[in-house]
Amino acid sequence: MSLSAPGGAAPSANPVASPSSPGAVIDLRSDTVTRPTPGMRAAIAAAVVGDDLYREDPTVQALEQRVAELVGKEAALLVPSGTMANQLGLRLHVQPGDDVLISDGAHIKWYESGAAAALSGVQLVTVGQGGFFSVAELRAAHHAERTDHAYAPMRLLCLENTHNRGGGKVWPAGELQAVCAAAGELGLRLHLDGARLWNAAVALGTAPSVLAAPFDTVAVCLSKGLGAPAGSLLCGSRRDIERARRFRRMYGGSMRQAGILAAAGLYALDHHYALLAVDHEHARLLAEGLAGLAHVEVTAPETNIVLFDLHPPLPDAEGVVAALHARGVLCSAFGPRRIRLVTHLDVDRAACDQAVARLRQVLCGL
Repeated sequence: MSLSAPGGAAPSANPVASPSSPGAVIDLRSDTVTRPTPGMRAAIAAAVVGDDLYREDPTVQALEQRVAELVGKEAALLVPSGTMANQLGLRLHVQPGDDVLISDGAHIKWYESGAAAALSGVQLVTVGQGGFFSVAELRAAHHAERTDHAYAPMRLLCLENTHNRGGGKVWPAGELQAVCAAAGELGLRLHLDGARLWNAAVALGTAPSVLAAPFDTVAVCLSKGLGAPAGSLLCGSRRDIERARRFRRMYGGSMRQAGILAAAGLYALDHHYALLAVDHEHARLLAEGLAGLAHVEVTAPETNIVLFDLHPPLPDAEGVVAALHARGVLCSAFGPRRIRLVTHLDVDRAACDQAVARLRQVLCGL
């Protein structure tokens, strides 16, 4: 099986990607804005389905087996969203009142509506900076004093790879292994928020299973760079995934004829995985186009996310985002003076070239 395109070759382009005119809107807000391609729509229409709650949907079963193998785990469970996959992962490993170690800026804390506290009753303890931390920082955050009953038990470490708020950064393989080994020595279980694990694997030129190997549970997403309309999977041991089925129902995430979503995921793995490398190339093109502009500081992208900071006399991020929206470039403020651009399946090279031209016009005219 190819590491660059699991299960099949990729088409040369997404039929919906190219802007139809110089004034077309270019959406760089997120890789979640992709639309199903004609081939994916055909796969959805042709999907053989059954009742997944009765475990009778063959397309769901095929996707779960496929993803479990790709991630190197015994089993996988299809859920509606990445947030649910992460929250099920948390629930498997903790008890109410526990501490959970997370990286700075983690999606689990920033973008999941306080679910960790509401659903699992845990406290989130941040370690490191910019999404990454060392073994020494991990040990310092763990605290030897936790043998005292005055301290909350710390049972779980959650990592995010790639790291969204870190700008799509990839954990270096050696550092990842060292941190996970140290967590094991401290008696912590390990959960990976791998919403963009596919991007990390492509960037490092390795298999997703290599990056997922140290973790007890792994959440992966189909609706970001792979371009499916919905769906994530939680992967782990058969025992953990069987327990997660109950929690999925408890959280309202069980589905019936979910094969229509699973078919989109299988198509994405066959036809869109290889295009992640193109997204990374397009992100570098955007960053290069911004390089050298006065009062703009660009972080070199490692995957498909570009972050750039605005320095005075440029206005704040919200003002620049509004000006860019008026020029047909949709993007996101990612802090008072930081903007995020995300490349994806629906943005081709021509759209990126147009985006660079419009970005430069706006930033140079402010």
